[in-house]
Formats: sequence, C-alpha cells, structure tokens
Amino acid sequence: MPTYDYRCGKCGHQFEVFQSITDNPLTECPSCGGSVERLISSGAGLVFKGSGFYVTDYKKSPESTKETKPADKKTAASSKLDD
Repeated sequence: MPTYDYRCGKCGHQFEVFQSITDNPLTECPSCGGSVERLISSGAGLVFKGSGFYVTDYKKSPESTKETKPADKKTAASSKLDD
C-alpha cells in the first residue's frame, strides 16, 4: 500500500498514512479536527536493501568456480578400486 502525506490547514500538523489506492483522501486532521490536504510527494521509488545489484556481487569465489574434470573423477574412482 502506498504512503500518503497530509498537512493540516489549521494547525500545520503533517502526517503520513498508509492507504489503498482506491481509498478516499482523508479530510480531517487527527490532532485538531481541521481540514487537511494531501501533499504531492515523489514517493520512495526503488529501494535496494543489501548487496547484490551489481553484476560483480553475484560472482562466486575462484575456489567454487573450479569444476572437477570428468577425467579426474575417473582417475579418483579407479584409484579407490585399486585399494
């Protein structure tokens, strides 16, 4: 749900309200009961939390990118059979 900013014309109290887009705008100040107007705000936009939005943040460490070659697996298996 979006957050809407309001300001009272009587006492100047500013506040935020979580409302559905389909809800009607508020008309009464919770502090003094005066009339309020909804303010135009830029909104939050995109919020990135934590790391991970650069391509380099997804790279694995060099040890985890090394794969065992199939030939190495066969050699390891045959040495176990010899034991």
